[in-house]
Amino acid sequence: MDNHAEKWKRYYEKSLAKPHAKRTEFALSLNESGLQIAVDCGCGTGSDIGYLSSQGYRVFGFDINAEAVAICRDRFSDDKLVEVSQDTFENFSYPNAGVVIAGASLFFANPAEFKQTWQRISDSIAEGGIFVGDFLGQSDSWASEYPSQTTPLTQLEVESLFEDFDVIRFHERNEPGITAIGIEKHWHIYSVIAVKRG
Repeated sequence: MDNHAEKWKRYYEKSLAKPHAKRTEFALSLNESGLQIAVDCGCGTGSDIGYLSSQGYRVFGFDINAEAVAICRDRFSDDKLVEVSQDTFENFSYPNAGVVIAGASLFFANPAEFKQTWQRISDSIAEGGIFVGDFLGQSDSWASEYPSQTTPLTQLEVESLFEDFDVIRFHERNEPGITAIGIEKHWHIYSVIAVKRG
């Protein structure tokens, strides 16, 4: 197994023990779309999927990594509310949704197609629905040192994505830190929670 794949394997092993994100609970409390349909983009091992399903949401999760998809399919094999597919941001068929989650995953969207990808995500969110997710800042180590392409954005570029939304939370993290598997890096992330306007 190459070093990059080994890091992902270790990350998934750690992630399996991780609870859902608290901001996912907050996002559900804001959802006024009337749609109990959620999309988890880059779903990993499915910690948010489990919570969403427990709240009665029909959940569509996707990940580009076959191992993550296999873990989720096994984990949610008896859950009729959950559908997991191996897919990319660019090719996934986004359903009309009340909640779209993209936690630390849009970093890895194809930069050449990012504008179209974001438009498809934005268009899929119903009026009163919620986006919750993260964007890679330009000072992040992964903006230039990641083994595959990433999509780093400026603050203005991130803000411009939300012209059709009311932004509830906008947080910038720009500091040294470590990854989930203990590797040192510089983090530069914009985290956003926003409500789609009509």
